Amino acid sequence: MDFAGWVDKIDGWVWGYVMMFLLVGTGLYLTFRMRIVQIRLFKHGWSLISGKWDNPSDKGETTHLQALSTALSATIGTGNIAGVAAAMVAGGPGAVFWMWVTAAVGMCTKFTCCLLAQRYRTIDHKGIVAGGPMYYLRDGLGLPWLGWLFALFAAIACFGIGNMVQANSVADPISRYIGLEHGFNLGGLGHVALAKLGLGIVMALLVALVIIGGIRRIARVAEKIVPIMAVIYVLGALVILVIRISAIPEAFGSIFKGAFSSTSLAGGIIGFTISQAAREGVAKGLFSNESGLGSAAIAHAPAKTKEPVREGLVAMLGPFIDTIVICTMTALVIITSGLLGHTDADGAALSAEAFRTGLGAVGAHVVSFGLVFFAFTTMVGWSYYGDRSIYYLFGTRGDQAIRVYRWVFVALIPIGAAVELKVVWGLSGIFNGLMAFPNLVALIGLSGVVASLLRDYERRLPEMRPFKTRNDLWFLGSGRK
Repeated sequence: MDFAGWVDKIDGWVWGYVMMFLLVGTGLYLTFRMRIVQIRLFKHGWSLISGKWDNPSDKGETTHLQALSTALSATIGTGNIAGVAAAMVAGGPGAVFWMWVTAAVGMCTKFTCCLLAQRYRTIDHKGIVAGGPMYYLRDGLGLPWLGWLFALFAAIACFGIGNMVQANSVADPISRYIGLEHGFNLGGLGHVALAKLGLGIVMALLVALVIIGGIRRIARVAEKIVPIMAVIYVLGALVILVIRISAIPEAFGSIFKGAFSSTSLAGGIIGFTISQAAREGVAKGLFSNESGLGSAAIAHAPAKTKEPVREGLVAMLGPFIDTIVICTMTALVIITSGLLGHTDADGAALSAEAFRTGLGAVGAHVVSFGLVFFAFTTMVGWSYYGDRSIYYLFGTRGDQAIRVYRWVFVALIPIGAAVELKVVWGLSGIFNGLMAFPNLVALIGLSGVVASLLRDYERRLPEMRPFKTRNDLWFLGSGRK
């Protein structure tokens, strides 16, 4: 067996049934331990991102909304277009039901991760915040070696899943979509390869303009782009569903009817659990939602608040937006199109065709727009995860290492766009999955701390008052006047 074969085999083992059981099982355990917090305090979570609870004097670097947007920028990716389609091809419409179930328990996993990130974060003399699984493994659980392993796995994964594979997943379809493959040749490079390289350079320049400025600039960009891109994609889906409104009851019926077949269960769990980066050129199309991996905790750690529970509540909205809302829209468009089971298209191609049948050429533009911006924001979000991981690994030399890391991250984007990445896909999936193991140890080991903080917050909540009234907010979620 060659190296690529071994990579594929290990990747399949890491993302096998053991991983599925650990991720979903931990989510169920935390859901019962936190007394179904994702339902009880769901409304309060939405209230927190309005900005009226933001205290300007609290330490941190981002608002609640900016932290959520930064985390969503990394999780809302090509999986929302390709992963849903592939999950239903693998398990039928019933797969969607199990995506909902795993998203629901994943909300509590995300709540726990991000509360702990706030509880054990560090703030240096410059006001720079660092937090995430490596810190609560070290300072909360007393296992610094596991924290070091998490940071190492995350730093390696960011170059693949958060960088090269995202660039590749966009460059190939877009270069063909705009017809660049028919243009020119240079130095022996094929037309398509050269076109993808050019698109990669453009993406690299745009990413560099954002990430060189650190988390504050990343958060500001994410706060603006993520809501816009999500709204445009959802609106496109809503228009199609309004046109096909008579078919929606039957679509939901097919989801519930097929929910308890073995193929639907497997397809749904895998489709939700793997929602971040396409594997095997989206042929398998099963994506990884990062609930349980711990990466989003890094984005939520810098939020300005003295109440760790609040950031956990904000964070738990991520799986709801990503899966319950956006993935469901994609699924309904595909089911009502009648294409499922009647075409060879899979992954992003199936989603694009479903949108095209509903909106014509406009539908193709919606999907292309989604692919570009979802992948761009994923690169921006993951760049910060790698940034904080490098900072942790290099200790006192962290600042210098980060500067080198950012330029290497940018330089790899054109390479990722232009070359075939089968092995990179596999290696990225392996290290992305390996992040989960140390993080799940921390979530279970520190669940008592989380439950105690949650009880204390709920006890004080009736007496709490927001810092701003509705009329004080000049822009929803900005937290500033």
